[in-house]
Amino acid sequence: MTYASIIRKLPQEIQYPMLELIETLQQDLREQYAVRRQDFEALSAAVTELAQAQKRAEERLTRLELVVEELAQAQKRTEERVEELAQAQKRTEERVEELAQAQKRTEERVEELAQAQKRTEERVEELAQAQKRTEEVVQKLVIRVGKNTGKLLELDYRDKAYAYFGSLLRKVKVVSLQELESALEEHLSEAEFDALLPLDLLVEGQVRTGAVPGDKVYVAVEVSAVVDENDVKRAQERAALLRKAGFRVVPAVAGEDVTEDAVLAAQEAAVLLVQNGMKQNWERALAAA
Repeated sequence: MTYASIIRKLPQEIQYPMLELIETLQQDLREQYAVRRQDFEALSAAVTELAQAQKRAEERLTRLELVVEELAQAQKRTEERVEELAQAQKRTEERVEELAQAQKRTEERVEELAQAQKRTEERVEELAQAQKRTEEVVQKLVIRVGKNTGKLLELDYRDKAYAYFGSLLRKVKVVSLQELESALEEHLSEAEFDALLPLDLLVEGQVRTGAVPGDKVYVAVEVSAVVDENDVKRAQERAALLRKAGFRVVPAVAGEDVTEDAVLAAQEAAVLLVQNGMKQNWERALAAA
């Protein structure tokens, strides 16, 4: 239904005024809502600019989304890397724990070895002490055997005096100091007499060869398994005591073995040296007597 059909239904006298009213209202509406060309163009430009801005915003949003996506991917990679590092850290900690346990076992082993070394050292010390005791016993046995050997050798020289000294003396016989007791006590002090008593062997005989053959002479003999300087010294000292008592005495040492120092000492002191039947220094010792 149009405005005209509606107006025709009105009374005739108000149709025209109503028509004018409607036209006036329409004119007002057209004027009120009319858009000028420049406003439209401005609006169009604004819309275009807004569209461009919207497009740029969308492009920026798109780029932002890409950046966000890249960041998300980077974050994901970072998280994966962190997880890898966490796993590596876990493996490192496990390895460190293994090494710590290995170190602990090593330290325990070292301690065991230290204790074993200590026990070994203690055992070695025990063995050293035992060895020392053994050596002391052996030394005592050697000394005892040496003494026994010396005693046996002394008995051998006493029993076989002629065999050992017969090439130097006639009418060889072994003399006991007791036979000379009176002369010894007369010329020697008590201390000198006591010093003479340990003499191993005193042999009497007549000189076979020498300045005055047939002269009686005594041989004061120190007998040892191994003759050393001390034996030479004792032979000199005891021969000197017998000379002091008025006897012609040749100092002598006898044994199976003799040290080099004893050989030199016997030569220098003119002491008769008898070794396994061999005699040295007899002429010098006899002359000195």
